Amino acid sequence: MSINATLFVQAIVFLILVWFTMKFVWPPIAKALDERAMKIADGLAAADRAKTELAAADQRVKQELAAASNETATRLADAERRAQAIIEEAKARASDEGNKIVAAARAEAEQQSVQAREALREQVAALAVKGAEQILRKEVNAGVHADLLNRLKTEL
Repeated sequence: MSINATLFVQAIVFLILVWFTMKFVWPPIAKALDERAMKIADGLAAADRAKTELAAADQRVKQELAAASNETATRLADAERRAQAIIEEAKARASDEGNKIVAAARAEAEQQSVQAREALREQVAALAVKGAEQILRKEVNAGVHADLLNRLKTEL
């Protein structure tokens, strides 16, 4: 066999190999590559969707946290105002109660003062009668001189 015939047979075998590869081997490989490309594209699209969903979820979480923070601040402010109102009310009640106690104490002191003055008048009247008895050297009758003693009490 000559070299030309060998080259010719090799060319025919090569063409048969190319035809066999194009007919039976290449379509499944191309199909597998296309499926793989579709899976990759779907995965990238899913990743993009997940990224946007994550960003939206993150935004919702931030909004809910801000709303919760605002609500908490509002509740704290309300609680603080209520506490301040309760404190002011307690102070007012304590002040009123203190004023009542002071007024009662003043009234009692005034009453005791009046009683002490009455007792003092009685004692001064008794001392005046005794002094008059000593000066006159005779007994002064309280029944007879009651009007005189009453005027003396009112003058004192």
